[in-house]
Amino acid sequence: MDRYDTPQVTHLNAVVAAPARPPEPAGRTWSIRASALLGLGFGLVYLVWRATSTLHPEAMTLSIVLLLLEVHAWLGLALFTFSLWDVDGAPPVPGQLPDLSVAVLIPTYNEPAEVLLPTIAAAVALEPSHRTLVLDDGNRPEIARLAGRLGAEYLTRPEHVHAKAGNLNHALEQLDVDLVAILDADHVAAPGFLLRTMPYFVDEGLALVQTPQDFYNEDSFEHVTDRRSPRAQPLFSEQSVFYREIQPGKNRWGAAFWCGTGAVLRTSALASVGGVTTTSVTEDVQTTIRLHRRGWRTVYHDEVLARGLAAATSQQYALQRHRWCTGAMQVLRQELPLTDRRLTLPQRLAYAATFLGWFDAVRLLGLLVLPLAVLATGASPIMAPLPLFLVLFVTSLALQQTALWRLARGRIRPVPTAVFDLSRLQATLRAIITGLFERDVPFAVTPKGRRGTGGDDGRTRMPLPRLLTALAVGHVLALAWYAASIAGLTPLSYPIPGVAHGAAFWAIVNGGLLVAAIARMRSDRFADERRASHRFPTSARGTFDGHAVTVDDLSLTGAQVTLDAAFAPADGVEAHLHLQLADGVATFASEVRSVRDAPGGPGLVRVGLAFNPGQLDEQARLALGLFHAPSLEDGPMSATAPAVRQAPDDRQRVAS
Repeated sequence: MDRYDTPQVTHLNAVVAAPARPPEPAGRTWSIRASALLGLGFGLVYLVWRATSTLHPEAMTLSIVLLLLEVHAWLGLALFTFSLWDVDGAPPVPGQLPDLSVAVLIPTYNEPAEVLLPTIAAAVALEPSHRTLVLDDGNRPEIARLAGRLGAEYLTRPEHVHAKAGNLNHALEQLDVDLVAILDADHVAAPGFLLRTMPYFVDEGLALVQTPQDFYNEDSFEHVTDRRSPRAQPLFSEQSVFYREIQPGKNRWGAAFWCGTGAVLRTSALASVGGVTTTSVTEDVQTTIRLHRRGWRTVYHDEVLARGLAAATSQQYALQRHRWCTGAMQVLRQELPLTDRRLTLPQRLAYAATFLGWFDAVRLLGLLVLPLAVLATGASPIMAPLPLFLVLFVTSLALQQTALWRLARGRIRPVPTAVFDLSRLQATLRAIITGLFERDVPFAVTPKGRRGTGGDDGRTRMPLPRLLTALAVGHVLALAWYAASIAGLTPLSYPIPGVAHGAAFWAIVNGGLLVAAIARMRSDRFADERRASHRFPTSARGTFDGHAVTVDDLSLTGAQVTLDAAFAPADGVEAHLHLQLADGVATFASEVRSVRDAPGGPGLVRVGLAFNPGQLDEQARLALGLFHAPSLEDGPMSATAPAVRQAPDDRQRVAS
């Protein structure tokens, strides 16, 4: 038996429903609440002491700035506690499917066909009976052909105004359905997406069901992975706290809001507020506020029913967060949700937690700059006995950080969270100014995937934000000045040495985090690459021009395979890769793009293949194999069969 004879059962990163978690035990819930209240209570005592006993009259500006930063952190914890007081507040899912008509809408502008193909194929395959419409603001004939071949309708419009919101409104004007499901161009729905969400609409006062956003490209900039594991398993996703904890917590307060994709909305509810709002770049949350004002209810269904593409590079990440923050500031300015009496008080507090959270970037900038100011000038923002201050400060900080971690149910990791905060710092600060003070802000579409154009290897490294560069240089200079001053090499002396030493300690910590953020943003792991669609790691079997191969990774546009060096092809030759899918053998005409030694040992080579264009039918079959579970079983969906199986050799292969 040679090395290729044993089949390997392989699960690719299929889009299957991640079941909603079981209810949290009451004892754990109350323990978490107690931790939060303890952190808030001690923090309040600490702040009162700071305000009344520690402000330095000779450095009052720095003293007040530091105190305000600490007050802001305490208020953030208070709103976080409110948001996560109860994460099990969703109503039970009704048992029957309502007799309502539904259309699935896929708005797109410039996303490539490789991204759209699995989204459209999965949407068309959904149950129950429905219409699927691709709303193309790019007026692309190739997307019209793609939609038609996959069984979807294609819709465009004569005037491309108001970006995604205008695109959706144009479609709503053409439709006569009760519900619309909205999926972004990159979000591939699980087979039970509609079956899981539509039952809620038995409640005639319900306007929206929102599901979590989750992502299949777990090598994205937003995912922190365990690089020691064979497949670099993700340990932390930057958005998981929001989608798996904060949004479920909003159910208790009737404040769950639309997040743009993975949602089902009642068309009559949208009509009652004039359609999707067009006055901000975050039309989803703004529309939800208007729905809540009119008395419509919303539900967050905490079960992953679609997966999309997370920001793959630091540039995409910053662009996306800039748009979100800009939109939040626009909505805050236009809708005044914090003071609107047409919203319930809990809804206003829930929106406060969402919108005011963006101002954490201002606090972060202050906490970065303030230690540098202390080291550079010798001014002390604190006047208190050092042992007493350390005891109270460290205790308050520890209790508040513990409360944050417990409220987030362990999903907050301090170091990765700080690195992400720094990575988006410049984009967020610019967005706060843009959203609050500029009136005409264009909608910036986040590029999907990593298709690159730079360098001989097709990879483009992202430039660093100027603010991070300046902060890093500032930390080096401030610490050098501190060391020289301590050594008596400068005219500066620190009147309260303990404060200076503490500032130096925080500058070292902050500097380390800045280095980590810069390293992540410049890492080759998050650069652009040549392959147009996402690569799924696998160890499936196939045949390559009659020779057995192991498929190392697979996408809709290419593959990487390992085979015996004796059968190694030359660069540029045409060849055929045969894969066994759930519905039979798929054959892909391919071009060899690279041949190199494989890490598996001598006598093996790794071959990079690019699938030739014009194989849409085979790509559609592969898309469902890569992204979908085969069936809906007892309760939660699960993949029970390999999406890609061992292919028969050429003697058994069905002719293509």
